[in-house]
Amino acid sequence: RGRAPTRCRRRGMTITSVGVLGAGTMGAQIALHLANAGLPVVLLDVTRDQAAAGLQRARKLKPDPQFTPDTWRLVKTGSFEEDLGLLASADWILEAVVERIDVKRDLITRVAAACRGDAVFTTNTSGIPVGAIAEGWPLERRRRWLGTHFFNPPRYLALLEIVPTPDTDLEVVA
Repeated sequence: RGRAPTRCRRRGMTITSVGVLGAGTMGAQIALHLANAGLPVVLLDVTRDQAAAGLQRARKLKPDPQFTPDTWRLVKTGSFEEDLGLLASADWILEAVVERIDVKRDLITRVAAACRGDAVFTTNTSGIPVGAIAEGWPLERRRRWLGTHFFNPPRYLALLEIVPTPDTDLEVVA
């Protein structure tokens, strides 16, 4: 409330807003953790109700995934069908949906059509090869694609595995 968005910057790249795809156990907690850093987050799921319910479940977890009780206010929820437009200005889109390559590929392809061409796309997958998800994508999208595997719970396990592919731009990795 009243906070200006955080600008995470490294080597010329600035992250000012994030979209998280999937409001399950990891997606909702990742959204709150990014909000802890002051970033506005759009959290989408299959329906608006599922996204809102995922955020509410995460807010009730112990230990609390939020730094402050009002952190959640930086997270806006929506659905994949009705609210992809909310991701149009996001600098970073993080996918955390069910561990099925077909679901991940289809969703990311749909989302990419609604986003800026320079948005960074990442996956939180822990079981599917990151490069396999991106097979057949245009080179420009593959250059801005990598894995960002958070560990559970994200706020308390200070671990983030960065998984580039051979096509990932080194600036994106940094």
